[in-house]
Amino acid sequence: MKATKELHDAGQSLWLDNITRDLLDSGTLKRYIDELSVTGLTSNPTIFEHAIAKSKSYDGEIGRLLSTGLSGEELFFELALQDLTRAADLFTAVHERTAGNDGFVSLEVSPLLAYDPKGTIAAATKLHKKGDRPNLFIKIPGTKEGNVAIEEAIAAGVAINVTLLFSREHYLACADAYMRGLERRIAAGLSPDVRSVASVFLSRWDGATMDKVPDPLKDKLGLAIGQQVYKAYRDVLDSDRWQRLANSGARPQRLLFASTGTKDPKASDVLYISGLAAPNTINTMPEKTLLAFGDHGKVTGVLPRDGGNCETVLGDFRKAGINLEQLAADLQSNGAKSFDESWQNLLGAIESKGKQLQPVS
Repeated sequence: MKATKELHDAGQSLWLDNITRDLLDSGTLKRYIDELSVTGLTSNPTIFEHAIAKSKSYDGEIGRLLSTGLSGEELFFELALQDLTRAADLFTAVHERTAGNDGFVSLEVSPLLAYDPKGTIAAATKLHKKGDRPNLFIKIPGTKEGNVAIEEAIAAGVAINVTLLFSREHYLACADAYMRGLERRIAAGLSPDVRSVASVFLSRWDGATMDKVPDPLKDKLGLAIGQQVYKAYRDVLDSDRWQRLANSGARPQRLLFASTGTKDPKASDVLYISGLAAPNTINTMPEKTLLAFGDHGKVTGVLPRDGGNCETVLGDFRKAGINLEQLAADLQSNGAKSFDESWQNLLGAIESKGKQLQPVS
């Protein structure tokens, strides 16, 4: 049995952190679903920037959309929704078979809105309606301002993938926003069955500390953060507050492990897959990591409910001079800036393509 099937059978969903038109047109995504137990997909501005800038697959459609008067962000979202609704349709059987628990695809609002709650809410609502798929998540960053938008979006019935979370505290804040949104729906006599996932980024912790800690601590921080957040996730689901929501028909905001491609060339290329197996969670992985795990990955057990020895490991990092709270804030801020840059590059790539496609007069 393939390791990907073992992981799926252990109760974890495997999602692909990639989307390109070539992936769809070639049948590769369908093959991953059939052969590697992939049950969902995520995207972000960086992924789309690479897909559009480095491929000619979008040229014809960009030219057509330009001729209709679309440009910039509006044109991009048309392209993105074309890809993501096709992908969502491939996952429809999974979505239906799991009673809406799995089989999602994700589209991010403009990262320029990361600190603009009103703009985020308006964009999320518009994109969710335009996508018109029950298995489409709209991604909103879990910044302080983003949590305001998350509550409002959930209250309005928009399924949300909370992105750019880096710590237990980030996760707990977004879980609180999710539950507030559900509580508002119940108070208004509406169904609380509005789905969400909370995406915690892990490998960037190790990338940020690689040159700052002794060798025995290298490549251990991301896993420890994942374990700590997993314990918090299980604690939330065991809480009286969540049990009351579940009694009214709410479904859990599932924990998603993101940024699971190994940054250290000396470490295992499946480090954040093998080390983060856990039931009722998701691991969204780059294509290279998915293929590596399918080839030589192993499932040796699942995360301990109590977080295992994560607090000891985190204590070792503090002793080594790492301010974990400050680093979490920096990673989130830098992540938002990185997506801003990718967004500008993406719009620049579309503009450049448009100029190339203009007929010579």
